[in-house]
Amino acid sequence: MLAQLISLQDRVRSSLFVVPMLCVAGGVVLGELMLVADARVDRLPSGLTATVDSARAVLSVVASATLAFAGIAFSVSLLLISLSSSQYSPRIVHGLFRDPFNTRVMGIVVGTFTYCLVVLRAVRGPLEQSGERVVPNLAVLVALALGVVSVLAIIAFIDHAAHSMDVSKILRRATNESIVQVRGRWPAPGVTTYELDSSPPSGSGHVIRFEREGWVQHVDHEALLGVLDVDATLLLDTTAGRFAIPHVPFARAWPLPGGREEFDRRVRAAVIVGETRTMQQDARFGVRQLVDVALKALSPGINDPTTAQDAMFHLGAVLAEMLARPPLPRALHGCDGRRLLLPQESTHEELIDLAFDEMRIAAAGQPTVSIYLLELLDLLGSSLDSRNQSVEAALRRQAKLTLAVSERADLPQADLERVRYAYRDRFDR
Repeated sequence: MLAQLISLQDRVRSSLFVVPMLCVAGGVVLGELMLVADARVDRLPSGLTATVDSARAVLSVVASATLAFAGIAFSVSLLLISLSSSQYSPRIVHGLFRDPFNTRVMGIVVGTFTYCLVVLRAVRGPLEQSGERVVPNLAVLVALALGVVSVLAIIAFIDHAAHSMDVSKILRRATNESIVQVRGRWPAPGVTTYELDSSPPSGSGHVIRFEREGWVQHVDHEALLGVLDVDATLLLDTTAGRFAIPHVPFARAWPLPGGREEFDRRVRAAVIVGETRTMQQDARFGVRQLVDVALKALSPGINDPTTAQDAMFHLGAVLAEMLARPPLPRALHGCDGRRLLLPQESTHEELIDLAFDEMRIAAAGQPTVSIYLLELLDLLGSSLDSRNQSVEAALRRQAKLTLAVSERADLPQADLERVRYAYRDRFDR
């Protein structure tokens, strides 16, 4: 249930529909409440009253204007998503959907439109069917105020949208989400972790297979431990960020459980599979996003080395947070001898390869970018604990490969010497 709720929360945050829908419902409720309040108010100052025609005119203008503004807001949102996908990376679009400012502005606009419709239907002239003049003065005043708020919200939205296309803000959003995920799941820096017994029992065990395709978004470890019987073991062979393929095994249990269909159902329910890759438990996806932005910037169609530099150093902030922490445990032990054996999500060396393998190749023909890359590798090495020799060796290996691909890139001799000097200055000390 916890995994399902977390997955639902992530879908709600990424939805452009939920908040506007709630604001539409709020507009209906507010309109009805204001009509009730108007019926109980006997007299208002003459400056706050309206005629039937003026009330209808105000409500109609506010409703039509907010509906037009709603079209502008949706159009600008889709334009931003399209530009970000083509200019930076399709993977970065997921973060734009999660921006709460956009959905709140849309909610204000469509909520105001709905409110005006509810109040407008209650306005009556003395010659109409009911025979009684009805002008909800308070409700019209509130509609006027909401119209002004909607106009200001649209102006704020346009300002926010213009600034949100700043590549540094897009990269900062991906960086912050990744760092929050790392700090929430990974052991703290300097903490000594003890490796529990992660060896599986002998025998084939009971195999659980995926039933649908999609990205693994969340794994509820506590729920998986709760599924097991006393002294039982479950070996999980998937983690958040991997792709599920139907009929492929992803878990194995010892001993053979009773009620296997119910057991399989509960295990599958604890592993949430969705249509898109998210950062619910997958900080590596943040690394992938930042690498993709850098690769897109270095592509011949974009050719924007400055954006690549920006993405590289934001990537360095995420990697520094990851490399300072010990890897995630490979085994979780519950009460009564229950064991959950986990796959190795990513070693520090694998994270370094994920970050730099493609980037150093793309930067081969760009000597300035190669120098930035060597500088970043040196900075990451400086951030490490002196005892972390394997990670330092992986960084030096990437530096050597960066120099090697630059030497094979047919660069002018002067540019190649710049790269060689940057390497010697940082790594031949």
